Amino acid sequence: MSTVTFYGWEVDYDGDHHLKAEQEAKSGRLYTMYHGTDVQTARTIINNGFKQSPDGMLGPGVYVSRNQKKAERYPLRSPVTDKVVLKLQVDIGKVKRIDTDNHPMQKTWHAQGYDTAWVPPNCGMKAVPSGLEEDCIWDPKRVEVADIALAPNTTLVAELRQLISQRKSQFMKPSGQGAYQVRSLLMFTPRNLKQLTFSTTD
Repeated sequence: MSTVTFYGWEVDYDGDHHLKAEQEAKSGRLYTMYHGTDVQTARTIINNGFKQSPDGMLGPGVYVSRNQKKAERYPLRSPVTDKVVLKLQVDIGKVKRIDTDNHPMQKTWHAQGYDTAWVPPNCGMKAVPSGLEEDCIWDPKRVEVADIALAPNTTLVAELRQLISQRKSQFMKPSGQGAYQVRSLLMFTPRNLKQLTFSTTD
């Protein structure tokens, strides 16, 4: 008999974790969000995870939204045939509301101890002419691809979903007779981490 230890997550939900974009996000929760990108970048993100953008309206981070319509606009200059919307699970951590132009913490929120900057919908910021909700997640490890919300065709949807499945299967791979090892990066914070131990027989 051998002992196998692996790690999972304890998640608190607000009843339905598909929180509407106009509802204020609660710190420390896991939410469904969306990210728009092109086809090749979608493949890269699924295979390797997100990378922090060097800058933006809210500074460095991963830009996402709980409003799928917002994500469908991106990339702005790409044709519809090259647009993909990734459905995500995001551990938002501590949230800072940014709802005015030239907000004093617009790009310094992370330095003040926040994990996510949230721009509420229709807040009047000139930097967000669409009026649609936007979020910036500082740490890419807080963002995990869960599914494909939109793609140009069913063939591409199937391909990308297969990549997601392969990525998830890397969480646990055989490392020897009767034992397993976790090979995927932890996607959430230690606060949500729960260690589980069970036994297996050879």
